Amino acid sequence: MNEICDMLDTYTGRDKIVRTLCYTTKLAAGLYVNKDPDFSKKLAIFSSKMSQTRATLRLFDDLPMLSYSLSYGIGSKEPDRIMGLIGFITNLIDHVYYPVDKICWMIEYKLLEVKNPDRWDTINSVFWVASIYLNLMKTIRSYTVMEQHKTHINKPENESSHALRMLHVKQRMELISIVRLSLDLVHAGSTLPRGMLWGGRFESWHVGLIGTVSSFIGLYQYFAKKRIAAAKSS
Repeated sequence: MNEICDMLDTYTGRDKIVRTLCYTTKLAAGLYVNKDPDFSKKLAIFSSKMSQTRATLRLFDDLPMLSYSLSYGIGSKEPDRIMGLIGFITNLIDHVYYPVDKICWMIEYKLLEVKNPDRWDTINSVFWVASIYLNLMKTIRSYTVMEQHKTHINKPENESSHALRMLHVKQRMELISIVRLSLDLVHAGSTLPRGMLWGGRFESWHVGLIGTVSSFIGLYQYFAKKRIAAAKSS
C-alpha cells in the first residue's frame, strides 16, 4: 500500500497508473465491442478520458525537459560517444515534439483553428516515432556496451563480486526496456496515416493490447528500480 501511495505522489508514477488504465480499458473495449456494445462504449469513453488526462499533463513537461537537456548537454557523461550523440539528438527532437503536441491539444479542444488538423497529428506522430526509435537505439547500444564491459570483469575471481552482480541486474533492466520500447515503437507507428510504416492497420484492441503489455512492463520496472536503489543504499 505504501509503495502505491508513494507512486501516486509523483508525476511519473501517476502517469504510469493513468497510462495503464487507459490501455487496459481500451483493450477491454475492443474485446467487448460485439459482446456488449454499451459496456464497450463506456470503456472506450473512460480510456479516451485517461488519454486526454495524460495529454493535458504533458502541457507542463517543457521546463523539466529543458532542465534535463541542460544537465545532459551533449551526452559527455554517457559511457559511450554513440549513446551521447543519440541522447543529444533525442532531446532536440523532444523539444520540437512538445510544442507540436500542445498545438494538437489546442486543436482538439477548439482553442486553435487550422486548415488541416490531420497534418498536425501526423507531424506529432512522426516526432513521437522518431523519439521512441532513438531511445530504443540508445538502449540497445547501452546493453551492448554493458556486454563488452562484462567480458572485462567476468573472470573467475570476479564472478561473485558485487560490481558484476549489479552489472547483470542493470543489463536485465536494459533488456526489459528494449522489449518495452519495441512495443511503444509499434504503437507509435500505428498512429501514422495509412501508407506510412504500419499506420492505420491495427484495430482498437490491438493498440490496447500493445499498450497494456508495455504499461505493465513499465510498472514492473518502476518498482524494480526502487528495489535496486534500496539494495544499493543498504
